[in-house]
Amino acid sequence: MKITQIHTNKPQSLSFEIFPPKKEEDFKNIDEMLEILCDCHPEYISVTFGAGGSSNNNKTIEIAKKIKNQYNVEPVVHLTCLCYNKAEIDEFTRQLSYEGIENILALRGDRNPNVPAKEDFLHASDLIKYIKDTTGDQFCIAGACYPDIHPEAVDKVDDIKNLKKKVDAGAELLLSQLFFDNDTFFNFAEDCRLAGINVPVIPGIMPCINAAQIQRMVTMCGAKFPEKFQKIVHRYGDNKAALFDAGMSYCESQIIELLANDVEGIHLYTMNNVRVAKRLTEGIKNLI
Repeated sequence: MKITQIHTNKPQSLSFEIFPPKKEEDFKNIDEMLEILCDCHPEYISVTFGAGGSSNNNKTIEIAKKIKNQYNVEPVVHLTCLCYNKAEIDEFTRQLSYEGIENILALRGDRNPNVPAKEDFLHASDLIKYIKDTTGDQFCIAGACYPDIHPEAVDKVDDIKNLKKKVDAGAELLLSQLFFDNDTFFNFAEDCRLAGINVPVIPGIMPCINAAQIQRMVTMCGAKFPEKFQKIVHRYGDNKAALFDAGMSYCESQIIELLANDVEGIHLYTMNNVRVAKRLTEGIKNLI
């Protein structure tokens, strides 16, 4: 089933993001992780994809097959394009079609100094248009969006303009990058509406539960932390257990407010942490 149909059938959805384990011994335990996550009853699970040459890309498809065939949950396969040419993208979409996988999250991908970029796709909108042109309506294509503004965007206006290009190219749904201030998301969603972006915009949420993770989020995606969250980090940053509990409580409150304001779903960045997924799902089970 295409995830747009899921959103049509259910006013508010729950979905997860996971990534293929890098270590072979961890990959052997993937079924245990998937069983726990699928017991949380997500409507779909997205599986990340590596940069060009990553050995994990075959594992992405393998995990997506397990999600669909063993656990009867719809997978969304991430597909990056910066380090791939058209022939490689064609082969990948053929694989997905063969496996009956109908949902793609089309991304440019991070620049990798160890893998040279190719010239066929410079932006995610190029990839979206190409998949639409070559496969028609075979896939539901989602795009990514940044409530805190894409790190490479000139400004908010430029960012929304580029996002509109993705939708005009064929993106049917947008999954947001993580954010920690709900007002940022609400303002972003309104900006999208005013720009004529009329597809579902699903907030992406990730609990910050340790100090190293918090610093990494600031560095990687330019996430902005509101003052109330900064106070939590200042107060509990040296206490691992306390910061975990405080970060989870903050995240749950964030989700509750989003759902109360009629967002169309919650996309949870699990970081493959089943403890986090179970606890948050339990906290909102009567809300969604």
